[in-house]
Amino acid sequence: MEISYWIFVFSILLFSLVSGSSSIDNFHQPFPIVEPDPGHTKLRLSREGLEAISRITTPISAVAVIGPYRSGKSFLLNQLLSLSCDEGFGVGHMRDTKTKGIWVWGTPLEVDIDGVRTSVFYLDTEGFESVGKSNVYDDRIFALATVMSSVLIYNLPETIREADISRLSFAVELAEEFYGRVKGQDIAFEPAKLLWLIQRDFLQGKSVKEMVDEALRHVPNSDGDKNIDQVNQIRDSLAVMGDNSTAFSLPQPHLMRTKLCDLKDDDLDPMYVKKRGQLKELVASIIRPKIVQGKYLNGKEFVSFLEQILDALNKGEIPSTGSLVEVFNKGILERCLKLYSERMGKLRLPMPEQSLQDAHERSREEAMKAFEEQHFGRHHAKKSADQLDEEMKEVFKNVIMTNEYQSTRLCEALYTKCEDRMDQLQVLRLPTMAKFDAGLQQCNQSFEQECVGPSKANYEQRIMKMLGKSRSLFIKEYNQRLFNWLVAFSLVMVVIGRFIIKFILVEMAAWILFIFLETYTRMFWSAESLYYNPVWHFIVSAWETIVYSPILDLDRWAIPIACMAALGILYCRCYGRRKHGSQWLLPLYNHQKGGSNRPRSD
Repeated sequence: MEISYWIFVFSILLFSLVSGSSSIDNFHQPFPIVEPDPGHTKLRLSREGLEAISRITTPISAVAVIGPYRSGKSFLLNQLLSLSCDEGFGVGHMRDTKTKGIWVWGTPLEVDIDGVRTSVFYLDTEGFESVGKSNVYDDRIFALATVMSSVLIYNLPETIREADISRLSFAVELAEEFYGRVKGQDIAFEPAKLLWLIQRDFLQGKSVKEMVDEALRHVPNSDGDKNIDQVNQIRDSLAVMGDNSTAFSLPQPHLMRTKLCDLKDDDLDPMYVKKRGQLKELVASIIRPKIVQGKYLNGKEFVSFLEQILDALNKGEIPSTGSLVEVFNKGILERCLKLYSERMGKLRLPMPEQSLQDAHERSREEAMKAFEEQHFGRHHAKKSADQLDEEMKEVFKNVIMTNEYQSTRLCEALYTKCEDRMDQLQVLRLPTMAKFDAGLQQCNQSFEQECVGPSKANYEQRIMKMLGKSRSLFIKEYNQRLFNWLVAFSLVMVVIGRFIIKFILVEMAAWILFIFLETYTRMFWSAESLYYNPVWHFIVSAWETIVYSPILDLDRWAIPIACMAALGILYCRCYGRRKHGSQWLLPLYNHQKGGSNRPRSD
């Protein structure tokens, strides 16, 4: 019987070679649909297997088995299809992996699902963690099986490990990313039904379902440990699977695993045979047709969808195996944060708070736009975006503090400069209100123009208060200092008019001024009463006009002018007497040497 079977198969192959036809006549066999390239880094389609799928006109559902190599995936599929190792998927007992790429059983099972006639394909995938392959290759196989299947059986030996959860999380993120690239950014990832299958289960205690639920539960992290946060992020990334997951366990079929293909059901562990039947029923109960954009896919549409996903996977940059999307996005996040920091670093501080806020918003939008264009992952990449936003806020806080510090330094320097200027104006040699007001106005304008930033409001109040006090103090001393100057001036002019220039009118005017100042204050008992007299206001106006003007600042040039005047008088006094005698003196003070000796009448 067995010899006749092989003769039949050989004749079919011989006929195919002789006829040169590339069409498939016998679909009751496994076919590769996705194969690795020679470098085992990328995937390529196998037309032979696609032909087996594209001929199907009814809606399609795909059941894919994933897991580590040498974990019994191919044997499991043969058991689900009720096929022997000779006619079903190839089962190897060597240490290297048997299945390369993704294979499909050419004859689908026809089932009725909610009144829809559905063709169910079973897919065997190459196991991960085998030698001689790149990590990226494993990720592509894992992600492709995740996105194309309707039921995803995660086949694990003995128990669930953290690496298994991390790898599945990454595959889901990867599938979601490239599903979005093919179908558009507004289309959410359609997850498959996930079945956690624990084979060779010999552990006692909790059920497999309880073990899976516990493994996917958040780990308490009251201390804020970053490693535990990462573990919990892995679990969060599986949220897209929602309630679509279940768990099942299979005991060891037989102690002699290398002889499994030679054993009949009567030779296998009875508990295994019973659980295998339950597994078949469970898989059949969760099978659903593959739906993309709200419609069922037939064979040709499924092949087209597979081509698009595979093209996106091969063209896309994929992070290393076992890492999360957030880990991959870390490099992008750092580049975008650097972009934001560079934009903010170019600002000339200090600057007004609103201008700084506007610059922050512009730089933030630019960084977020760059992140949106480069980030990997759709649904859960939001965590990386939130992290980027938080880190930009921290940078912005430092910029705000620097701006406040620079603003305080600048405004403090301007305040000190104005304070020193006011102190200088308080001790003018010749007190003048016009010069004081001009200095005060210049100081105020300089502060208003140069003091910027958040400290300006505070320093504005301080400088206005300081300027007000300085002006009040100057006004308080101004009249008294002016009064003293005028008294001294009147006495000086008396001396000059009588003994130097000998001009009686100057002497008389000086005496009148002196007598007015002294008698008025004595009559009214205080000098302050003088300051309200109209005559005093006239004197003040005349004084201000003489002492300070835009052309001449007498406070600055008083000493040079006085020295020049004294020199001029001495020169005229000495040189004029030699040249003209005493005729240059005024007649009123001229003693006539050649005249009569008659005494002068009063």
